[in-house]
Amino acid sequence: MSFTAQDVKTLRERTSCGMMDCKKALTEAGGDMEKAVELLREKGLAAAEKKAGRIAAEGTVFAKYCDQCKVGVVIEVNAETDFVAKNDEFKKFVEICANTVIKENPADVEALLACKGADSEFTVEELLREKILTIGENIKVRRFTRYEGDVATYIHGDGKIGVMVKFDTDVASNPAFAAYGKDIAMQVAAATPMYCHKEDVPADVLEKEKEILTAQAINEGKPANIAEKMVAGRINKYYKEFCLVEQPFIKDGDLSVTKYTQEKAKEMGGKIEIVSFVRFEKGEGLEKREDNFADEVSSMIK
Repeated sequence: MSFTAQDVKTLRERTSCGMMDCKKALTEAGGDMEKAVELLREKGLAAAEKKAGRIAAEGTVFAKYCDQCKVGVVIEVNAETDFVAKNDEFKKFVEICANTVIKENPADVEALLACKGADSEFTVEELLREKILTIGENIKVRRFTRYEGDVATYIHGDGKIGVMVKFDTDVASNPAFAAYGKDIAMQVAAATPMYCHKEDVPADVLEKEKEILTAQAINEGKPANIAEKMVAGRINKYYKEFCLVEQPFIKDGDLSVTKYTQEKAKEMGGKIEIVSFVRFEKGEGLEKREDNFADEVSSMIK
């Protein structure tokens, strides 16, 4: 299997390794991207990936919770330039989209576009077309998630990151719960967990991680029995890095998120369990305009 300059660039973005190391890994892997990532990690050259893509587009991420209807939403709307994200008309359109998701509960973006916009006689798609004409840039509603129940939301960096966390609790009416919920949402924004609980890590992902960690230990010269014990310890570190409830709490590293939650539940005289979360980062996984980087990589492959 062959590979292209774009493949080298993609591997470099995913692993933060040097271009020559990426080229060698792709050559050794016969052009297989996932195998190349594994090879780089086994050699200790690449850090574990925390998300699938890179920030690569402008626009905004918006999050909102309706206390009356107990529904939350986080939504991403993209535009061509960062300047548009600061436009009041653009911001108004994004909030209309969020309110429509809360009210209508559409199944996906296509269904949302077909809905009448909240407090409007026009559909979201008609409003979108009007904004494209008046603002003068391409605008796209990319994705959204809707939660029902007791939810906390948080927006970071003026729309760079949006977070929503769902809880199972009987103390949501306690004034202290709002501050606690914001803390957990900020944790998701800052620490970038991939899963909520250890049990949420897919079996195939966990098995692949064990294979990579075993290869790392063996490459370090450790015998198989020692490598097995090292892998067990490193898997626990994996959980602490990628599972929200296992992570050290950002405001007090001596506490895990679970321990902090237990303490707050006790203070409020009830129960709190973190059920799930969603974290959107603006432009995550999208491509920006290319400069001359592809040409630079291409010259290395020839």
